Amino acid sequence: MKASHRLVSSVLAAATFVALLAGCGAGNQSGGVAASPKASPAASESAPSSQKVKRIVVGTGTQFPKVCFIDENGKLTGFDVELVRLIDERLPEYAFDLQTMEFTNLLLSLETKKIDFIAHEMEKNPEREQKYLFNKEPYAAWKNKIVVAKDNHDDIRTLDDLKGKKVLTTATSAEATILENYNKEHDNAIDIVYQNGGANDTVPQIVSGRVYATLAADFALPLIDPEGKLKTVGETLSEADILFVFRKGEPESRQLADRIDEAIRELKAEGAISKLSLEWFGQDFTQIGG
Repeated sequence: MKASHRLVSSVLAAATFVALLAGCGAGNQSGGVAASPKASPAASESAPSSQKVKRIVVGTGTQFPKVCFIDENGKLTGFDVELVRLIDERLPEYAFDLQTMEFTNLLLSLETKKIDFIAHEMEKNPEREQKYLFNKEPYAAWKNKIVVAKDNHDDIRTLDDLKGKKVLTTATSAEATILENYNKEHDNAIDIVYQNGGANDTVPQIVSGRVYATLAADFALPLIDPEGKLKTVGETLSEADILFVFRKGEPESRQLADRIDEAIRELKAEGAISKLSLEWFGQDFTQIGG
């Protein structure tokens, strides 16, 4: 069984950071919260005796409620984080080390080999697929829609209805790609506003009228808007499977992705990923194609 507790110093460091974050207002963490390496006798015995355990650095964030965040006890947790830990337990030849950073730095950190793969509800799209490797077995699926204030009575159905309006998004996100691709074909008709405060900044920006709308995955809205001040409107803009992201063109990355796929299939068959989804989101978002 893998050790489940961090060193006391790590917990204190994380707790100190949360306190600083609260004092400075909304922001993103650029440091790291590492998972303990495999060190238990059980893990060592299950790995091939001639094979050393390989450390794998997993990039994630702290600003996505219920997905990857630091709880009131200073612990890094959430759906994606706990799934990574479950997968790690299935792969004795690897030891996953979770490192946190700003979402907008994840892809660059992958390219520069500061991390080995990304766990942050990453959607596979053609633009990303040209540059990065994805594992093949999805662990969730989502639908992107337009999000506006709950008291908004405009008849918003498509991106065309957002022409001339300010729409909030996060740089490098799948939703940003949707907006950017639309603007390429429509002479920058939408005024894209890139947020710096993370998901926590979305609700006040829209409710106050500083921006008109945002795009969000169906499962994400209640996570960033627990008080129900926003609503989804119009047609589904895109549907996508959620996967992990790796560096392209490296045999080691392909081997790691394949082993992760094996673990995901096992966890799906056991119902463990559905259970995680229900625990964190209150709904099963793992039914691919459902």
